[in-house]
Amino acid sequence: MSELHKFIFEGLPVRGSIVRLTDAWQEILQRRAGNGETGAYPAAVRELLGEMAAAGVLMQSNIKFNGALVFQVMGDGPVKLAVAEVQSDFGLRATATLIGEAPEGATLEQLLNVNGGGRCAITLDPKGRQPGQQPYQGVVPLQDAQGRRFSKVSDALQHYMLQSEQLDTVLVLAANDQLAAGLLIQRMPVKGEANLASATESEQSGQDAIGLNEDYNRIATLAASLTRDELLTLDVETILRRLFWEEKLMRFVPQQDEERPRFACTCSRERVGAMLVSLGIEEVDSILEERGNIEVGCDFCGKQYEFDPIDAAQLFTEAGKQPPTSTNVQ
Repeated sequence: MSELHKFIFEGLPVRGSIVRLTDAWQEILQRRAGNGETGAYPAAVRELLGEMAAAGVLMQSNIKFNGALVFQVMGDGPVKLAVAEVQSDFGLRATATLIGEAPEGATLEQLLNVNGGGRCAITLDPKGRQPGQQPYQGVVPLQDAQGRRFSKVSDALQHYMLQSEQLDTVLVLAANDQLAAGLLIQRMPVKGEANLASATESEQSGQDAIGLNEDYNRIATLAASLTRDELLTLDVETILRRLFWEEKLMRFVPQQDEERPRFACTCSRERVGAMLVSLGIEEVDSILEERGNIEVGCDFCGKQYEFDPIDAAQLFTEAGKQPPTSTNVQ
């Protein structure tokens, strides 16, 4: 069963979380493997998408946001786009679009940033968004200020968090066919509402910035020592004990029902219909004339939606003046 654990370091503005996606990750892969048109992802893409799914859960766990966190990487390699979406209740889904061969063992650069055009984007899309309200989005290139291209998802995200959120972050990510896992350590501001150590501010008042840097750097170095194999084979208790046995760790008891990551797709017939309306009636009529009906498949879960001419006409007709509903309306 997938699990998520959050913790802080007592007396320090440093927080962490660790995630292990088992059933949720396996369902993502199984749904993709069952897609007759595209089939299973290559090994390198499975690893990329698993790391993104784990990272998405870790990021969602550290924000107070009622809506979807959408983590995307897009570029100019054999992978055109990869997306991991995590809702505030930790329902998650992920997909990737390939336009070429992805060799086994390919790095992030080889998959998405061959010619330096790769980008990483984080979007926060509020639930129940009001008309005219736009989601928040931050975008950074898949390379640092010196032009060095990132080879791992964790490097890209650490760069994003520092550039867009001004938060020092350490991420260790790993994925195989059975498990997608990740560890996140983050330094929080000493002042302000985001300070996790605000309750102990009086004790910290005499500690200067150099001391805080030393504490964070020590914890970050310990976290970065975690290997891919350890992350994939050791349980949460063992990992935290091995890494931070000398630290004062305060763990939050996970709410099993509320904080358990699981596969959940938000596609619906209504959302597909809205997408068709956005294409315009001329485009929809053109597709119907060519094919007789419109079939749309969800890239995330594989569900198929079919619209015949009556269904399409219903989409573009004002409420109360709709034609009879066809037999395939759900």
